[in-house]
Amino acid sequence: MTCASTYTADPATKLTRAPDLKAMQTEVSEHSVSFQPMLFPWFYTFQLHSDQDKGDGSLKYILSGDGAGDLFIINENTGDIQATKRLDREEKPVYILRAQAINRRTGRPVEPESEFIIKIHDINDNEPMFTKDVYNASIPEMSDVGTFVVQVTATDADDPTYGNSAKVVYSILQGQPYFSVESETGIIKTALLNMDRENREQYQVVIQAKDMGGQMGGLSGTTTVNITLTDVNDNPPRFPQSTYQFRAPESTPPDSPIGRIKANDADVDENAEIEYSITEGDGYDMFGITTDKDTQEGIITVKKALDFENKNLYILKVEATNTHVDPRFLYLGPFKDSATIRIQVEDVDEPPVFSRPAYIIEVKEDVPINSVIGTVTAQDPDAAKNPVKYSVDRHTDMDRVFNINSGNGSIFTSKTLDRETLLWHNITVIAAEINNPKQSSRVPVFIKVLDVNDNAPEFAMFYETFVCENAKADQLIQTLSAVDKDDSYNGHQFSFSIAPEAASSSNFTLQDNRDNTAGIFTRKTRYNRHETSTYLLPVVISDNDYPIQSSTETVTIRVCACDHRGKMLSCNAEALIHPTGLSTGALIAILLCIIILLVTVVLFAALRRQRKKEPLIISKEDIRDNIVSYNDEGGGEEDTQAFDIGTLRNPEAIDDNKLRRDIVPETLFMPRRTATARDNTDVRDFINQRLKENDTDPAAPPYDSLATYAYEGNGSVAESLSSLESVTTDGDQDYDYLSDWGPRFKKLADMYGSMDSDKDS
Repeated sequence: MTCASTYTADPATKLTRAPDLKAMQTEVSEHSVSFQPMLFPWFYTFQLHSDQDKGDGSLKYILSGDGAGDLFIINENTGDIQATKRLDREEKPVYILRAQAINRRTGRPVEPESEFIIKIHDINDNEPMFTKDVYNASIPEMSDVGTFVVQVTATDADDPTYGNSAKVVYSILQGQPYFSVESETGIIKTALLNMDRENREQYQVVIQAKDMGGQMGGLSGTTTVNITLTDVNDNPPRFPQSTYQFRAPESTPPDSPIGRIKANDADVDENAEIEYSITEGDGYDMFGITTDKDTQEGIITVKKALDFENKNLYILKVEATNTHVDPRFLYLGPFKDSATIRIQVEDVDEPPVFSRPAYIIEVKEDVPINSVIGTVTAQDPDAAKNPVKYSVDRHTDMDRVFNINSGNGSIFTSKTLDRETLLWHNITVIAAEINNPKQSSRVPVFIKVLDVNDNAPEFAMFYETFVCENAKADQLIQTLSAVDKDDSYNGHQFSFSIAPEAASSSNFTLQDNRDNTAGIFTRKTRYNRHETSTYLLPVVISDNDYPIQSSTETVTIRVCACDHRGKMLSCNAEALIHPTGLSTGALIAILLCIIILLVTVVLFAALRRQRKKEPLIISKEDIRDNIVSYNDEGGGEEDTQAFDIGTLRNPEAIDDNKLRRDIVPETLFMPRRTATARDNTDVRDFINQRLKENDTDPAAPPYDSLATYAYEGNGSVAESLSSLESVTTDGDQDYDYLSDWGPRFKKLADMYGSMDSDKDS
């Protein structure tokens, strides 16, 4: 097989391969193209030709491998191979193709397959590209020349091993004379000394990268580098003026601000932080200055109360200093500045001022009313020296115990004092200018009431003691102690004695123990409670203060029966009821047993009595319904289940002890006795009487069955047909008159008439 390859624009140049050659390598320039045959001659890459090709069209050439049928096509009749589009080495530098000639009719190859390696030659068709479109960098201001800023990098896609297409050189297009760039490394450095941030802070530098070693005809690319100068403390603070003036009213409270000052510093952030201080001046201890961290201003404040009358002008020297100083720039001078401050104190109308912040006054509790106990003084601090009037704040003296002279401030009592009731009186005195009452001030006055011996001693508690009947003489039966409401600086000293009028006739003696206690002793042996059950012993208690106070207290002594050990058994005059030898628990147990036995007997008797009673009615219906709904003809004489109306006709027949049958008997209430009605009393009067009694009786049941009975009246000619009344008649009743009442009573007449005829027979 023979092959031909085109390297330049001359398509006649051909290469013929020997039949035994298996592979061939050829080189073409990238971006080689094929043209339409109608416009330009075909641009052949190379040509294949088989020795078996007779030119009669019996052979067919086929192509396979990289880009076959797409990038490279072959003429199956002639074996011409051509490219269909531009070739780019950066996309693919080498293509491997395989070609073969086959018999068109049989499809069998006539020669072995041949391999072709196509290598694309590089041309300079790619410009250098930077790794970033924009670079950002920063350096401190005032940096030395040659200080590293940042390094930029550009890459070229061309073949670095083939010529100078990929050799990049850097240069600066914008940013001189401040910065420079190394041509081979792309390192940007400072090129100017003492670049000051306060003059210019931002710089924009444009860097170019060019291939072909920077020669003419090479391709290039650019990038932008934004460089910022960072701040250093190279500027000291400076006051914009040398003297400041402020005014402050003398009423300005301590720690209040009166003005602000500020030293300018061209630096920023921590390099501009300033600390202010007062270095000297006649108001060094009267004023202070602090720094506002947000605005870096110096705030002047008042440390002590101002007084226009004392001093009205202060001159201070204030210094502003940087808190962060850079030693590299100390040569520029001290990083501090000072200024003078003049403060003028303004006069204001001030309230009166008391001579003391508080007053303590002591007074005895027996001081007479309207006695002066102390004096307060206040003056107007202003130059006018306005007169002052005094008053007591009544919110602190609600009872008006004290008063004050409005002219001279003397305090006097208006009521009596009592130390035992209230030891301290805390009042407030007000001093106000007469010409301007709004200008006032207050002062606390603490009044302590001193003790006077005006209270007599008394028993510490109520004493009620007892003495045994079998007591012996000189036996201690009670120890007494006393208390005194008065205060004693040296301690109380009480003396005890029996009242003189009872000392000689008393059955007891009193011994003063000289320790504020006393003992009561028996004077005789044995006492009789049946003769005298109680003794009253008057005791006189005196204190040892001036003036001496004394009181008479009474001790009640009861005579009691005691056992042989002196334990009290009874203090009553009657005989002892508790059996000797039985404990309290045993007595309680016996009493409970008796109560339980009595309750059991009472319940048993009540139940047995209830059983003996005949039931009033058999049905479960209420007895009231038994009467109201009585709507049948009745059972005649044998109808005994209804209520016994005869009882109503003869109240004397009522058993006083008979209980009602329609309720459960109450054991807690005894049967009530009622007045007996007269003979032949009308039933209506009798019922009304019973209803009235039940209505007014608090022990009556919640309802009364008699309240439902109705009285028939006297208007009926036939009178009552009920058989209830039959029990009250002495003899048999004649019912023949029923036949005269008509056919409706015929059956009744036959029934009662037949009964009478039976009896007669």
